[in-house]
Amino acid sequence: MSSSREFRDFILEQLRDLDGISCRAMMGEFLLYHHGVLFGGIYDDRLLIKKTPSSSLYHLPEALPYQNAKPMYLVENIDDTCYLKELFSATSSDLKSR
Repeated sequence: MSSSREFRDFILEQLRDLDGISCRAMMGEFLLYHHGVLFGGIYDDRLLIKKTPSSSLYHLPEALPYQNAKPMYLVENIDDTCYLKELFSATSSDLKSR
Protein backbone atom coordinates (compact mmCIF):
# COMPACT_ATOMS: atom_id res chain seq x y z
CA MET A 1 0.00 0.00 0.00
CA SER A 2 1.26 3.47 -0.74
CA SER A 3 0.53 6.78 0.93
CA SER A 4 -2.04 9.24 -0.36
CA ARG A 5 -1.24 12.72 -1.53
CA GLU A 6 -4.04 13.95 0.72
CA PHE A 7 -2.29 12.60 3.83
CA ARG A 8 1.02 14.04 2.63
CA ASP A 9 -0.61 17.43 2.06
CA PHE A 10 -2.17 17.31 5.54
CA ILE A 11 1.20 16.58 7.18
CA LEU A 12 2.95 19.31 5.18
CA GLU A 13 0.21 21.76 6.16
CA GLN A 14 0.76 20.83 9.81
CA LEU A 15 4.47 21.63 9.34
CA ARG A 16 3.96 24.89 7.43
CA ASP A 17 5.48 26.97 10.27
CA LEU A 18 8.63 24.84 10.46
CA ASP A 19 11.25 26.44 8.23
CA GLY A 20 13.21 24.18 5.89
CA ILE A 21 10.76 21.28 5.49
CA SER A 22 10.81 19.46 2.17
CA CYS A 23 9.30 16.26 0.87
CA ARG A 24 10.30 13.82 -1.87
CA ALA A 25 8.24 11.02 -3.35
CA MET A 26 9.92 7.62 -3.21
CA MET A 27 8.28 4.40 -4.41
CA GLY A 28 4.75 5.39 -3.42
CA GLU A 29 5.80 6.89 -0.10
CA PHE A 30 7.14 10.32 0.94
CA LEU A 31 10.47 11.13 2.59
CA LEU A 32 10.62 14.16 4.88
CA TYR A 33 13.63 16.44 5.22
CA HIS A 34 14.43 19.35 7.54
CA HIS A 35 17.12 21.63 6.10
CA GLY A 36 18.24 18.78 3.87
CA VAL A 37 18.42 16.18 6.67
CA LEU A 38 16.23 13.10 6.24
CA PHE A 39 14.39 12.74 9.54
CA GLY A 40 11.31 10.69 8.70
CA GLY A 41 8.66 9.86 6.20
CA ILE A 42 5.10 9.03 5.39
CA TYR A 43 4.61 5.30 4.93
CA ASP A 44 1.18 3.72 4.35
CA ASP A 45 -0.44 6.98 5.53
CA ARG A 46 1.52 6.85 8.80
CA LEU A 47 3.98 9.51 9.95
CA LEU A 48 7.26 7.92 11.08
CA ILE A 49 10.46 9.55 12.32
CA LYS A 50 13.95 8.22 12.85
CA LYS A 51 15.01 7.01 16.26
CA THR A 52 17.38 9.50 17.93
CA PRO A 53 18.19 10.36 21.55
CA SER A 54 15.77 13.30 21.40
CA SER A 55 12.92 11.46 19.70
CA SER A 56 13.20 8.63 22.24
CA LEU A 57 12.25 11.12 24.99
CA TYR A 58 8.74 11.30 23.51
CA HIS A 59 8.04 7.59 24.26
CA LEU A 60 6.51 6.93 20.84
CA PRO A 61 5.60 3.42 19.70
CA GLU A 62 7.91 1.73 17.22
CA ALA A 63 6.78 0.80 13.72
CA LEU A 64 8.39 -0.56 10.58
CA PRO A 65 8.11 1.66 7.51
CA TYR A 66 8.29 -1.43 5.32
CA GLN A 67 9.30 -5.08 5.63
CA ASN A 68 12.91 -5.67 6.79
CA ALA A 69 13.48 -1.97 7.55
CA LYS A 70 14.92 -0.53 10.74
CA PRO A 71 12.25 0.40 13.28
CA MET A 72 11.21 4.02 13.44
CA TYR A 73 8.89 5.92 15.78
CA LEU A 74 5.22 6.27 14.89
CA VAL A 75 3.90 9.79 15.44
CA GLU A 76 0.23 9.51 16.29
CA ASN A 77 -0.36 13.06 17.55
CA ILE A 78 -0.44 14.63 14.08
CA ASP A 79 -3.00 17.33 14.91
CA ASP A 80 -0.78 19.32 17.32
CA THR A 81 1.43 21.58 15.19
CA CYS A 82 3.49 22.82 18.16
CA TYR A 83 4.22 19.23 19.21
CA LEU A 84 5.25 18.26 15.67
CA LYS A 85 7.49 21.30 15.30
CA GLU A 86 9.26 20.56 18.59
CA LEU A 87 9.63 16.84 17.85
CA PHE A 88 10.92 17.30 14.31
CA SER A 89 13.32 20.09 15.22
CA ALA A 90 14.85 18.00 18.01
CA THR A 91 15.09 14.89 15.85
CA SER A 92 16.70 16.64 12.89
CA SER A 93 19.11 18.44 15.23
CA ASP A 94 20.30 15.07 16.54
CA LEU A 95 20.75 13.79 12.99
CA LYS A 96 22.72 16.88 11.90
CA SER A 97 25.25 16.30 14.67
CA ARG A 98 25.99 12.71 13.57
